[in-house]
Amino acid sequence: MRPISYPIRRHELYDLIDSGEGSDVEFKRQFSSPEKIAREIIAFANMRGGYLLFGVDDDGTVVGVRSEKSELEEIEHAARWMIDPPANIITENVHAGWGMDIVLVRVHESASKPHTLVEYDSAGKRLKEQSHLGFVRFEDKSVQASREMMSVMRGQSPGGAPLKLSIGYNEKVLFEYLERHGRITVEEFAHLVNIGKRRASKILVSLVRAGTVLIHTFEKTEFFTLAK
Repeated sequence: MRPISYPIRRHELYDLIDSGEGSDVEFKRQFSSPEKIAREIIAFANMRGGYLLFGVDDDGTVVGVRSEKSELEEIEHAARWMIDPPANIITENVHAGWGMDIVLVRVHESASKPHTLVEYDSAGKRLKEQSHLGFVRFEDKSVQASREMMSVMRGQSPGGAPLKLSIGYNEKVLFEYLERHGRITVEEFAHLVNIGKRRASKILVSLVRAGTVLIHTFEKTEFFTLAK
């Protein structure tokens, strides 16, 4: 998350817009739904943080927001009631010139990962059985986090389970494969050492937590590489 002043200066705002959407910037022409905004906030909080700009088109054109007060209320509602645990955000209304306002939302990297989406039934009642959907940022998109990514985030949180790691046959085969081929998926690792996908996932997650292996998100696929 690139540093900008608070409150943001106009030249910083336009620098942010000129840089385009990316891993830490998302443009929204207008507010759509609390659930969609919650997904964007979750993705930034679960990664390295970022900025949501309302009143900016996908191509960077400033269109402004109609009612910054109602926008701010909806955003605060999404952060508090549609995210578990609730996300800490900072919102500000920015005068962009030409009589237009932009709503800027700062989402800092969270120390309470993973954040997940809170779901409600058709009557507006919070579901007891949650799907625990988490999201992460991939380039300029927010995508659903895999089981492995969610496990890594849980393990890295302050209340995560202690790391238990042993290097045996499976791990050695994995390291040798990565030295030769550079990357591997959970499915490929499971096939390589003839174990179940769940066990392969646990081994890879433990190695990521230990810092010997890195996890990478590419669209809807994740793969693992050796840490340099």
